[in-house]
Amino acid sequence: MLPSTSNEGEYTMSYKVDWVDAFTDRPFGGNGCAVVHDAGALDDATCMAFVRETSLVECTFTEHSDVADLKVRYFLASREIPFAGHPTIATVAACLHRGVLTGDCSLETGAGLVAITVADGWITMMQVAPTFGAEVPAARVAALVGLQPGDIVGQPQFTSTGLPFCITLVRSLEALRRAGLRPDEAPAYARDFAGGAADMCEPYLVTLDGTGRGDTFSRLLMLPPSPPEDPFTGSATGAAAAYLWHHGLIDTPRYTAAQGHDLGRPGTARVEVLGPPDAITGVRVTGQGHVLMSGDLHL
Repeated sequence: MLPSTSNEGEYTMSYKVDWVDAFTDRPFGGNGCAVVHDAGALDDATCMAFVRETSLVECTFTEHSDVADLKVRYFLASREIPFAGHPTIATVAACLHRGVLTGDCSLETGAGLVAITVADGWITMMQVAPTFGAEVPAARVAALVGLQPGDIVGQPQFTSTGLPFCITLVRSLEALRRAGLRPDEAPAYARDFAGGAADMCEPYLVTLDGTGRGDTFSRLLMLPPSPPEDPFTGSATGAAAAYLWHHGLIDTPRYTAAQGHDLGRPGTARVEVLGPPDAITGVRVTGQGHVLMSGDLHL
């Protein structure tokens, strides 16, 4: 954090910022995240205003930690959340770029300590053991995303490896592409199944038809003030892997997850669920990050 004086003589604070595309090794792929460094002095309102200014889904704000190599705070345009996947990859990539981090490390987050390993340009985050929450009738999820109940396989269920998502297995890639969020259904759905949190109620839709891009392909449709769709959702990728393995819907705990290709922002992650289906101990989610641009934030 650097103090400075504007041309008008007004005192401002400046923060180093990196814009990183996560879950990709190239510009304009994966999911973007702006990482604001040494930002412990920023209040919640300023952090949310910054997210809105970027039009990104999430941004991160780093600060000193007494228990890890770095503390990371995650913000949507509407509120702070305890953890997010693609911003974690982005934050580590940004800190490696600046030399703040040099390799394996740990991050202090609202969801606890997150262990990070770095090898050959790939960043792995260890997501915590899953918690399996409320099951949601397939008909309610289908109504929310404009599908038929028969398009959904099994029982959608809120699953968390740091951040909860209603994981929903969709029968085919064709059905996945048909999905469209119906905002009029969202308030009742959020009230009944997400504790009223309309900005985090959207189902994470996944199909086992990866069409050669990966073993799975996914979408996360979102409500305002977020953008209409998330290009790549790292936290939900881990939750989906735990859900699929736990319910016997995949026959291997290791696979490649794909998302964002239909948005022109292709992203991939290597996923590994640890432990047997009935006693999962964690999920490794591995991706790359491309630092797209760097600069200063003046407030």
